[in-house]
Amino acid sequence: MVRMPAKDTDELVHELKSSRSMAAFLQENRDEMVSRSLPEYLAQLLAEKGMSQKEVIKASGLSASYACHIFSGERSTTRPKMLAIALAMKLTVEETQYLLHYAGLPQLYARVPWDSIIIHAISHQKSVIDTNLLLDDFGERPLLA
Repeated sequence: MVRMPAKDTDELVHELKSSRSMAAFLQENRDEMVSRSLPEYLAQLLAEKGMSQKEVIKASGLSASYACHIFSGERSTTRPKMLAIALAMKLTVEETQYLLHYAGLPQLYARVPWDSIIIHAISHQKSVIDTNLLLDDFGERPLLA
């Protein structure tokens, strides 16, 4: 199972601001720090979800070769394509935020209409196609063109 941190980011920031020693802060919060790569996180999610890379790629709508490069870490990607992978894997919003973080992409922000629709789609385990239809219903650009 993907281990989610016990402390939220706000707690860590509060502790960091009040800490007199950086070394002590890092030592005390060693288990709260993240240090995995995107391919490691994707592999961990695949194992947890009991899915194969092939079935995720098919459900994502991405080309097989392009997606394989994302899974191997050989290629960086765009936020919409990473979100297509998240939808295909039926990730939670929290797992999706971590996925975007590990990919070096901006996380979803509920105050942005496009992002809100994506959050809704993820929360309701919509497919990539259904998510594109929902985006279109609200006059937003598609996830994948």
